[in-house]
Amino acid sequence: MRRLLLPLFLLAPLPALCAGAHEHGAARLDVALDGTRLSLALEMPLDALLGFERAPRTDAERQAAAAALKQLRDAALLFRPDAAAQCRPVAANVNAPVLQPGAKTAGEHADADASYDFDCAAPQALKTLDVALFDTFRRLQRVDVQLAGAKAQAKVVLKRPARTLTLPR
Repeated sequence: MRRLLLPLFLLAPLPALCAGAHEHGAARLDVALDGTRLSLALEMPLDALLGFERAPRTDAERQAAAAALKQLRDAALLFRPDAAAQCRPVAANVNAPVLQPGAKTAGEHADADASYDFDCAAPQALKTLDVALFDTFRRLQRVDVQLAGAKAQAKVVLKRPARTLTLPR
C-alpha cells in the first residue's frame, strides 16, 4: 500500500485539468510510476463509452454496457507500456454504479472510474505508454493526462488520433 501512496501524493500538486468538470468526449487519466509499479486512474463520462449516461433500459443497451465494462477491465487492451519494460497487468478495478443491474440514474451525468496497476520487471526501460482508448471508445475525442514519475511531473492532452505518452523521468 505504501508504494501506491507515493504516486498519488506526487499527483496532488498538479492543477486539475478538468477541475472536476464532466465533459462529453473527454476523459481524465492519471499515470504514476513508482519503482516497478505503473499505476493508472481513468475517469470517463458514460457518454464516451455508450452514448448515454443513465441506467440501461433495453436489452441492447444492457449488452452495450456489459461490453464496455468488459473492455474497461482489460488493462492490456487499453494501455501498452514499452515492451522492453516487461510490464504486466496485475490489477484492474472499474466502478460504474449506474450500469449495475437495478441501478437508478442519480443525476444528469454519470462517469465510469477505473484504476489499473502494472508490475514492470525493467522499469528503467519504460519510456512511453501507448494509450488505446481512442481505438476502443469511438466517442472519445480527448484525454487530459497527468503524469508523475519519481523526479518529474507533466501534463499532456491527447487528442484523437494521438496515442503515445512520453513518461517523465
